[in-house]
Amino acid sequence: MPEATPSNARRLLNVQGLRGWYGETLALDRIDIEVFEGEVVCLLGRNGAGKTTTLRAITGLLARREGLIELQGQSTTGLPPEKIARLGVAYCPEERGIFASLTTEENLMLPPVLHPGGLSVQEVYDLFPNLYNRRRSPGTRLSGGEQQMLAIGRILRTGARLLLLDEPTEGLAPVIVEKIGQTIRMLRERGFTVLMVEQNFRFASSLADRFYVIEEGRVAGHFRQDELATRRDEVEALVGL
Repeated sequence: MPEATPSNARRLLNVQGLRGWYGETLALDRIDIEVFEGEVVCLLGRNGAGKTTTLRAITGLLARREGLIELQGQSTTGLPPEKIARLGVAYCPEERGIFASLTTEENLMLPPVLHPGGLSVQEVYDLFPNLYNRRRSPGTRLSGGEQQMLAIGRILRTGARLLLLDEPTEGLAPVIVEKIGQTIRMLRERGFTVLMVEQNFRFASSLADRFYVIEEGRVAGHFRQDELATRRDEVEALVGL
């Protein structure tokens, strides 16, 4: 296993022995993950491996789960989603969750501000100028890239410090993928912590500090950014490249 992020870094998320079910089907089988403050950590793996399910378990959206999930040292395994959100966690799902009956700005304003330190509406517009230009348009009339910007901008207002991003570049044009990458780097510079699921290994490899490969509901590999070159064959085999 790679060495952790520097010993003086604060562990924001600690997941140990996490198991999770959909009905009677075991989807997660003893997942172990750590995320330290200020990191970008990526979950890699094939479709159906359990990456999204891991995020859902962390946020409390997976009803049946057991094991240890700690946020800043506080156990959250049995807490409902709304209480976990109030501890400073925000989730941006792959399907984005944009409301057709609301304008872009109404969608942006929908989540409450739970903690100080989030971005203001103007800061979100400065980050994503397209959203300002389309602020009065119905949310689902936005392009796929604009909807992704809106979904990310929406959680940035909440003040959450741990951001869970599920497939943030899925189906997006290269220019939008580049913008999402710039945004994640900016968030890290501002002290946010990001745990993301990503299929685009080229995108993730240039961005994340550490990687966990999920396979059949388990952690099959764990490596650092600086190990990519020396462990390339192993990494490519694990993620199916």
